[in-house]
Amino acid sequence: MAQMTAPTAEELAAAGLELAVDGEVARITLSRPHRRNAMTGRMWTELARIGHTLPQGVRIVVVTGKGPAFSSGIDLDMFRPGDVDGVPTPLTLLSRGPEGAAALEQTIASYQEGFLWLRRADLVSVAAVRGHAIGAGFQLALSCDIRILSDTAQLCMKEPALGLVPDLTGTKPLVELVGVNRAVELCLTARTIDAAEADRLRLAERVVPDAELETAVDDLVAQLLAVPADAARATKELLLQAGRNDLETQAAAERTAQLARLAALAAHSR
Repeated sequence: MAQMTAPTAEELAAAGLELAVDGEVARITLSRPHRRNAMTGRMWTELARIGHTLPQGVRIVVVTGKGPAFSSGIDLDMFRPGDVDGVPTPLTLLSRGPEGAAALEQTIASYQEGFLWLRRADLVSVAAVRGHAIGAGFQLALSCDIRILSDTAQLCMKEPALGLVPDLTGTKPLVELVGVNRAVELCLTARTIDAAEADRLRLAERVVPDAELETAVDDLVAQLLAVPADAARATKELLLQAGRNDLETQAAAERTAQLARLAALAAHSR
């Protein structure tokens, strides 16, 4: 398999994305403000490509949207036959029979890769959300470790109202954050919740006035960078497994991780 190459600025722009890497911090901007940052298949595959080719030293990834919205969700052109940005739409693939259906499943898996990498243990991902985060946009925010919301934020899981299901890895974090019953209510009513309700439901780690969103994100990034990278990664690895481990297993994992950290500190002090 050929090694994946990092996308160029021109390729990202064609997909509606911008990427800025400054040392240990990468900032990804959804950049289709004329469509309220509506998302396409090409955007998702380029997000995956970013994740696979980030410089090794990057520790923090901030995801935001250009303009007054985070993302209005899937571009409705994706529901029509034909291509969008040179990529066949789902209806186009399904029209090709069983082979097309198999290709569509693989395509959806490739789209999910654009969301899954944000959970990596060596990264802390931050969604900075203002305005609408609808459907796929909501799922992208849910893929991040931390969500800071402007008080203008509006969240909605729109897919069921369109006759679809959320398929961009958003169902698991939603249930983990709000519980099954609330997740059912949010998805099957497809209602929009504001920043205050999102805060009450634990869908936001922080809500700030809109004018303070960038400052709040910068402050958080500085705090995250103040923690040693190896300790941050080891701690996130522990936290990621805590939900599936019983107490005895988790306690053993903590001991193993701490022994490794102490050994590293001892070696460094020699």
